[in-house]
Amino acid sequence: MVALADFFWGWLVGSLLLGFAVGWISVVHRGPSFSRNAGLGIAGVATVLVGLSLARLVPGRAGYWLDLFLAMLAAYLIGCAIGSWLRYWVVARQSQRP
Repeated sequence: MVALADFFWGWLVGSLLLGFAVGWISVVHRGPSFSRNAGLGIAGVATVLVGLSLARLVPGRAGYWLDLFLAMLAAYLIGCAIGSWLRYWVVARQSQRP
């Protein structure tokens, strides 16, 4: 994984910055969320993919792409979380001004 991050560091930073931008410009919408079954299904798929990656059960190029996909997805989601948190913080500070 370190070799993957060393070789694709630019793509990982780009994924993080894209996530930050999407998190910043996205407006939080309090609509209906996923059903419990859909949430469990998504969590199950994510758990299986991470388990396959950690156990190194997917050989060759497909395993390489799986590792890259998971690393870029994690960087994107972290960027989204940071961007939305910073936007919330900035908007909350602006609404407190007299």
